[in-house]
Amino acid sequence: MNGEQQGRDEDFEQRLRDLLAEDASGLRPAPAPYQRIRRQGVRERRQRAAAAGAALVVLTALPVGAYALGGGGPRTADTAASPPKATAPASPAPSASASPSGPAGPADPARQLLDGITLAQASDGLARCLAYDRAHDYRRMGPGPSEDLGDAAGYRIILAQRSTGDSNAPGDGMYVVAVKEQPRQTRLICSVKDGEAAGLNASRGGVGADGAGPVAVDINSGKLYQQSFLDKGHWKLPFRWGIIGTVRPSVARVTVSYGGATSEAVLDHGWFVANGTLNRQITRTPHLKGYDAAGKLVYDSDRDPTYEKTLP
Repeated sequence: MNGEQQGRDEDFEQRLRDLLAEDASGLRPAPAPYQRIRRQGVRERRQRAAAAGAALVVLTALPVGAYALGGGGPRTADTAASPPKATAPASPAPSASASPSGPAGPADPARQLLDGITLAQASDGLARCLAYDRAHDYRRMGPGPSEDLGDAAGYRIILAQRSTGDSNAPGDGMYVVAVKEQPRQTRLICSVKDGEAAGLNASRGGVGADGAGPVAVDINSGKLYQQSFLDKGHWKLPFRWGIIGTVRPSVARVTVSYGGATSEAVLDHGWFVANGTLNRQITRTPHLKGYDAAGKLVYDSDRDPTYEKTLP
């Protein structure tokens, strides 16, 4: 580089320095807009305060809403805040507080509570069957009104015996038969297997209703004294059988002959109950006879055209 070129460069650098010095004030940052920033800050603080107030209102209102929805006592809000539990629709057996006394016992426990079944066990089976009926209310599917069967405390147990399973209903268990008079006469045949309700048959009516004679075998009593027609000729033996029905007040004695043996029925508040054990296959239904207080024959099932005399 020659001296002439160096001189030109120095002159350019000097002029540049002079220009920078002259425009230094233009490069100085403008003063901050203090008032505008202050107004913006005040506005934002007010917005945050309003939002915090709204949140506080919501937090205060939630428990009140939960309590109202629950419709219960002081712990309803706590319950509502908890996630719902998955529970089965089936209802449990009635609690002791719902029916503290339980059903009444039979007139002659030794002849009506059989095979080692206690009144407590029979009562528990009845309660389970009633709970099962409420959980599976098939009556609601029909055209007529549903009628609850009530609590176990309203019933009287008239028979409890072991049951023998067959091809139609496998599995041994026990039968519990219970009746009540109010609000109208009701009869239940309850099947219990492995500690659970396995079936329930109910009928309603009155003693001597529908023109029945002095002795009337319950129309569903066959569940107690016969095995399935699918097993005809091949019953499981020995077989505990039972039979129930209604009697008029004029009847003082009922006898039942079945499988070659005759037994005396128990008369229990307008019902008769008989039972025994079969050790051989039979083809005829139980034969019943009823007598008045004087010993006069007032009923013979062989002369009753409504009574089925042979097994299916």
